[in-house]
Amino acid sequence: MTRSHVNSSPPQGLQGKRPYRVRVWDLPTRLFHWLLVLLVTVSFVTGKLGGTAMQYHEWSGAAILVLVFFRVLWGFVGGMPSRFATFMRGPRKVFDYARSLLGKGHDPYLGHNPMGAWSIVAMLTALLVQAGTGLFANDDILTEGPLFHLVSKDTSDCLTRIHHINQNILIGLVALHLGAVVFYWVVKRENLIVPMITGCKRWPEMVDTAGAGPGKALLLAAILAAVVYFVIYG
Repeated sequence: MTRSHVNSSPPQGLQGKRPYRVRVWDLPTRLFHWLLVLLVTVSFVTGKLGGTAMQYHEWSGAAILVLVFFRVLWGFVGGMPSRFATFMRGPRKVFDYARSLLGKGHDPYLGHNPMGAWSIVAMLTALLVQAGTGLFANDDILTEGPLFHLVSKDTSDCLTRIHHINQNILIGLVALHLGAVVFYWVVKRENLIVPMITGCKRWPEMVDTAGAGPGKALLLAAILAAVVYFVIYG
């Protein structure tokens, strides 16, 4: 049985073989993804509703901060397919992969492809900016971020403008992400949703994907939640 490196493309000679069921995404990575989907939705809806819903907007933003910090750290200590060192690629690889998408086929990757990797970095950065600026934002009427008192009104107004501008950037990134999922499903016949639910993907060879136990993830999440709560509400 042949084994390949995590997130590598399958050798040409193996692409026609009967696929194996390979574990790609560990449970913490999948929970992060779907919790983030839920919390971003809650944040968007409550932000539009305003009024008393802003309390939930604040709480969901704080929870998003915990998730973003978790994913960044999990990118160093989590399962191999979730680690940045495993899937981050340079500009040449990104260009070559983008060019391969123009043909009938494309270079398959077990985990994140080179373009998807940078979209993750962009998404995490935008989420960090959005949640971070929201801590100091105000609406000039009733609502103020939990750390509003730590900055001047002018600084808060500046951060509020960034919060509003970055919201549009974030919406664009989400739309791009959803568009990519549909593109791979319809055009490339590759379902990206199922592996993020089951954790497994069909692959033409067996791959060792060293995972990290959920106990480590739970401890890390608990520590981060405590730190974020203390900084914001302590």
